Amino acid sequence: MDTEDERELRERLEAMIQEHRDLDAAIDALVEQAGADLLQVQRLKKRKLKLKDEISALQDMIVPDIIA
Repeated sequence: MDTEDERELRERLEAMIQEHRDLDAAIDALVEQAGADLLQVQRLKKRKLKLKDEISALQDMIVPDIIA
């Protein structure tokens, strides 16, 4: 992987991490509201979990595990 590809992956990773944080904040805000839409909360949690898996996969692409 050349430096340009790695830079693009790192930028994408940072964007995904920020989106994950934003989803966390949105979930917290919805849960605190009285009469919160539980279906919307579940959808956001599902998206957050999928995003976490994508972040892990991207991190593995950037820094692969090396077994010595």
